[in-house]
Amino acid sequence: MADLSVSLSLLALVVLLSEATRKTATKLFARTEYCIYVMEVISTFQLCVCTHELKLLGEVGRIEPHIGLTLTYLVSVVHALTFHGAFGNPSGALEHLYRRNLTGKCAVARVACQIVGAVVARAVVPYVWALGLSDLHLRHKLFGFKCLSPINATLPRAAAVELACAFAVQTAVTHMYKVDEKYRAHVIAAVITALVYAGGRVTGAVFNPVLAYSTQFACSGHTFAEYSLVYWLAPVLGVTSSLLLFDKVIPLLSGKSSYKKDLDFPFFETKKIM
Repeated sequence: MADLSVSLSLLALVVLLSEATRKTATKLFARTEYCIYVMEVISTFQLCVCTHELKLLGEVGRIEPHIGLTLTYLVSVVHALTFHGAFGNPSGALEHLYRRNLTGKCAVARVACQIVGAVVARAVVPYVWALGLSDLHLRHKLFGFKCLSPINATLPRAAAVELACAFAVQTAVTHMYKVDEKYRAHVIAAVITALVYAGGRVTGAVFNPVLAYSTQFACSGHTFAEYSLVYWLAPVLGVTSSLLLFDKVIPLLSGKSSYKKDLDFPFFETKKIM
């Protein structure tokens, strides 16, 4: 419980500092087009740092599954409410590019900002753990901050799980206009939590390419190409499949459109922590 308390305090601090930085950036860049790019860097950094700590709690701290799922839900809600229009996921940029809400240049720039946030988070967390704020951090430091691949299945099955998870979340986001705005963050968080429960033991249920790069690619057990297949290609195919199914196939068969262009809800994901 002491380790859990320290980790929760660290998570709260990361969110508060990120939110303060976002508000400062909003004031500094309010009249420029650079504001949203700064938001992408900060929000992706917040997402990845929080996920690193939650991943550590689950894999090294061995917290109970029900606690892990509860934290997954709560952290998902917090990210949704604090991202301020940032995607924190290349799939979000892909969707908006597909819907022509973003130009190709803007989409690439936002993905680049997400990568920057993910890389910085990956570089920063070892220094935080090295402070030895908890026994959990000290144990992790003792083993050189090493991690093992969370892929516990054949590559085709692992890729299928990540594809299915990305498909499910994108489908939920696409139809979120049917839900009252004040409940949207909670509904998406519930969907993510259910997917983590269902697929977490197979791949870690990441379904976010930049988040996976920050938290998974440094782990031993698989090659860069294998990680790319599972955590990059599969989620992109999942999102693409959802978009094509609900924007092209179903409308073609029914003669109706199921997408509402006024929907503006950030596409966010968290990571398995069980």
